[in-house]
Amino acid sequence: MPAQALGQRGAYGSAAEVPGRLSRVAWGDAGTSASALSDLGLWLGELAVFDATVEAVPFLWDLAVADSVTNRSGVIELLQTILEHANPPQIAVQHAAHRAVIDGRSVADVLTRDADAAVQDAGRNLVTAIDSHVCESCRPA
Repeated sequence: MPAQALGQRGAYGSAAEVPGRLSRVAWGDAGTSASALSDLGLWLGELAVFDATVEAVPFLWDLAVADSVTNRSGVIELLQTILEHANPPQIAVQHAAHRAVIDGRSVADVLTRDADAAVQDAGRNLVTAIDSHVCESCRPA
């Protein structure tokens, strides 16, 4: 995550911890990765989406396809969680977070053909969520 993103906000205030958590997902063993992914879910998407979410989504897409990541299906599920959550007071942030997930649709298609069955399932669920996504912030003007 770029240095300028450290000023971004997440569910619990500063998003300064997000780059470290992304690294733990990328390079950690199964337990470390799962713990970091859980933290990211809370900070970036499970409660609501934030400006830090928008900055993190491209990195999540990269992690979803990286063979070194031990829980790629969890990363894909976090992307779906981000797509499903809102931030009505910050509708522009919500739109940007959703758009960042939707823009990765072609990557999600690739994931549906992955050798790992859990990744395939999560990829199919994400493709379905993207294709059926409708929310107030994403409606055409």
